[in-house]
Amino acid sequence: MTVGGLDVEAVRKDFPILAREVHGVPLVYLDSANSAQKPQVVIDAEADLYANHYANVARAVHTLGSEVTNAYEGARDKVAAFLNAPSRDEVIFTRNITEALNLLAYSFSNASTFPGAEGLALGPGDEIVVTEMEHHSNIVPWQQLAQRTGATFRWIPVDTDGPNAGRLQDAMIDEVITERTKIVAFAYVSNALGTVNPVKRIVERARSVGAVTILDAAQAAPHLPLDVQDLGVDFLAFTGHKVYGPTGVGVLWGRYDLLAALPPFLGGGEMIETVSMEGSTFAAPPHRFEAGTPMIAQAVALGTAIDWLTELGLDRVREYEHEITGYALERLQAVPGLTVIGPADNVDRGATISFTIDGVHPHDVAQLLDEYGIAVRAGHHCARPVCVRYGIPATTRASFGVYTTTDEIDQLVVGLSKVAEMFAR
Repeated sequence: MTVGGLDVEAVRKDFPILAREVHGVPLVYLDSANSAQKPQVVIDAEADLYANHYANVARAVHTLGSEVTNAYEGARDKVAAFLNAPSRDEVIFTRNITEALNLLAYSFSNASTFPGAEGLALGPGDEIVVTEMEHHSNIVPWQQLAQRTGATFRWIPVDTDGPNAGRLQDAMIDEVITERTKIVAFAYVSNALGTVNPVKRIVERARSVGAVTILDAAQAAPHLPLDVQDLGVDFLAFTGHKVYGPTGVGVLWGRYDLLAALPPFLGGGEMIETVSMEGSTFAAPPHRFEAGTPMIAQAVALGTAIDWLTELGLDRVREYEHEITGYALERLQAVPGLTVIGPADNVDRGATISFTIDGVHPHDVAQLLDEYGIAVRAGHHCARPVCVRYGIPATTRASFGVYTTTDEIDQLVVGLSKVAEMFAR
């Protein structure tokens, strides 16, 4: 299948795992929102660094030290270009997006005691805003920040009925984000609903009241072009393993003036300017936020994944996955008792579809599909407030990548129909 110049069969050949079988049948991997599979070039990049170039970064002048430092900092350049960041010094490597968001929350909580950061400090009367569809990683750190500082935690609710089902209640954006709001943290694309949120609409409202914006791009980075200058956000984070890269590495991007004002997250080697027994001063960003030995091989392999994805072209990826998602939404209508949880149409929608089947627990759906070689996820997907809002315990979620085919969607529909029939007896 070729859409918009993207040959999915050629793409699939880059992924060795897609050739394996599960329970005696070919693997159908529909769990990319959880973690994407890895092309061979990414696997090779990590192995090559350990086999031929390994040393610690920024700590040695010998050849291996220079090679690995250049590779690590080269990956930072690739991320900066991927995000159209004004400066490479705005790119911080973390273990994952969860750490990136916690880094920010912790730094904001210490802003009142850090020279130059007082204007970013929170206290009683201030408000932190998220949306009801956030991943727990973009809820819990801000709840904890509110508890530490006395700020109020608020959220923009999700519609569950009518044509706007699965989307934010637009009128509530202006009502919830007020002059008291200091931070607005929200997802570009919902991992549970597939909704693509109106980033510029939210940023415009936040900016009008002087609030800082933090964008969770974990579910956007593999599927949509990202341009931090065009989006207008103050911070953006994503994780490596969802963009066809390795586990153990994530990215935090932030406006340099804000990063330079914030206190460090961790203390230790490489994040310092000077250390004496009387006190310490800290390095400029990004190194201020990268204490200790970093995730060297993983960052380098992430750079390779970004090269691979960039060569495919994010515009082509977006077009292809839009077609796949539309095809899936149409085909899933044939499954008896199936209800899509989230937007029912393919407008402003990512390549993730959550659903329920009448009379069947989502975990049973996922377990039975696995017997047919089909990998999906069941649960609340670390977004329990969404399930609470819909009044359901969990959903089954099928999520697509650039390697997903219409044949795999058809196999999903056949498998789901068998499950529905089995429980209808």
